[in-house]
Amino acid sequence: MRILFVDNHPEFTSLVTQSFLHNDEVEIVPTIAGARAAVQAAAFDVALIDYDLDDGKGVEFVRWVRSMRAQLRMVAVSARVEGNQALMSAGADAVCAKLDFSGIQRVIGELLQASR
Repeated sequence: MRILFVDNHPEFTSLVTQSFLHNDEVEIVPTIAGARAAVQAAAFDVALIDYDLDDGKGVEFVRWVRSMRAQLRMVAVSARVEGNQALMSAGADAVCAKLDFSGIQRVIGELLQASR
């Protein structure tokens, strides 16, 4: 599975990738601009999006994806409830809070199954 991981915490993304996403192809970008470029350059099955990024809020990326009418499934992955709520309001499809990341494969699986 190809996953775009939009998060600016390298220690966290490294741990998550090694622990929970090691069988997947994961591209990590810390910015909205990087996420937009990645989506324009390649196809992804799902995007994991944090709220606080280096160049703005993750909601900007979520809204951009929705405005492009892209079929990309998006999971809000903020550590803060407010951040996840904002991402969902902007158009994210599911939530997996950072403290619950041991369940990320389940969340992604359910999301992809529902979209078939």
